[in-house]
Amino acid sequence: MLRTNIEKTVIQSVQGKIHHPVASSPFRIGHDGSVNILPATGAITYNVSLGDPAFGWAGDHVEPGVSIKNEDSNENNALMVLACVGNEARVISGDAKGAKGIVIGKHGGIDHVLVQFEKEDMEKMAVDDKILIKAWGQGLKLLDYPDIMVMNIDPNLFLNIPIKEENGMLKVPVTAEVPAYLMGSGIGGSTAFSGDYDIMTADTETVKRLRLDRLRFGDLVLLKDCDNTYGRGYLKGAVTVGVVIHSDCIKMGHGPGITTIMTCKYSKIQGIIDENANIKNYLK
Repeated sequence: MLRTNIEKTVIQSVQGKIHHPVASSPFRIGHDGSVNILPATGAITYNVSLGDPAFGWAGDHVEPGVSIKNEDSNENNALMVLACVGNEARVISGDAKGAKGIVIGKHGGIDHVLVQFEKEDMEKMAVDDKILIKAWGQGLKLLDYPDIMVMNIDPNLFLNIPIKEENGMLKVPVTAEVPAYLMGSGIGGSTAFSGDYDIMTADTETVKRLRLDRLRFGDLVLLKDCDNTYGRGYLKGAVTVGVVIHSDCIKMGHGPGITTIMTCKYSKIQGIIDENANIKNYLK
């Protein structure tokens, strides 16, 4: 088993409210020039869940499950940084009080943390219901691999991923590998410890050739030549592993969002293609 500093990592409460969708304009311009009115980010999305396809929805940047946020920007920054994929969440107000769920992603730009609950619990929820998260994961380190940075993932979930050690490298199950030239919106961000960045999908032939059109919410993917250590950018030989957290998009430069969970400036991470490499299969 990978040696980590798990016993030194801090568990801390963070909290947010279910966020109403927002729209400065009803229109969304597609990369083909089309004008669209579609559901997008925010609120409770009843019929889109962890494990569902990330493509094919009549929507844009659709967030599975429940989207939460804080009105105070500093508090929301802390929520976005400290909440990690796989963390336990609990409803603390409203008719669904006591219901438990799991953090499944962090969406930059709109700055939402995404939480999956059982569907019967979501039926009882309302906008502005409060959700508390036991934030745990930032600060997790691999003691034998100091060059590999781990972020945004619950330590128990991370240790449940069947990662193999071989000749100083980590072999990680992923459903697909993405070339750096397809990474778009969010690139150049100052940190990967919050939010996500998008796989661009306007080139449908390339997307199909790389089988990216089969991605599902929660899938692990490997990003080639992508450095997420101190921001997001291109670096030949760098490797990043992330989780698919929102749907495909119609807008130019956008597509399924990826929240980073591992990154290295050197080629010390190798992807092993496994169609079952989805966090849904590693959650207890």
